[in-house]
Amino acid sequence: MPSFDASRLNGSGTVDVPGDGGGGGTPAVLLFFGNWCQICHTELPALAAAVRRQEHDGGTLASVRVIGVDSEDTRSDARGFIRASGVTFPVAYDPDNDITNGDFYFVGDPYAVFVKGDGTISDIVGGPLTAARFTALERALTPSGN
Repeated sequence: MPSFDASRLNGSGTVDVPGDGGGGGTPAVLLFFGNWCQICHTELPALAAAVRRQEHDGGTLASVRVIGVDSEDTRSDARGFIRASGVTFPVAYDPDNDITNGDFYFVGDPYAVFVKGDGTISDIVGGPLTAARFTALERALTPSGN
């Protein structure tokens, strides 16, 4: 799993992603998106709602670290998009595709990368992702599968 750090769009400071995904054995999901991406306008609000439900409900899935990466947008477009989509998880700013294309070799958005606690990538989904599939792939990251 490539490590990276970038300016944080929703909040201050940076988003730091170590080579083991969420850090310290924590599984992680990286969501790659952009305001310019039409699929993302449908996909991201549903995924953001799933993450908010998991955080609210607690349990195993609440411990999976979800990190967004917004690419090819102006800072204001990116912030408006994540705000309108209901995103509460940290979002890294990747205006020049240094992370999206450079570290991950992705062309276009959306993509989702599911990372086990040991830093190995278990799944990469390119294209639309439903909230149900997102949750199922997250469960596979947890030791108990719950």
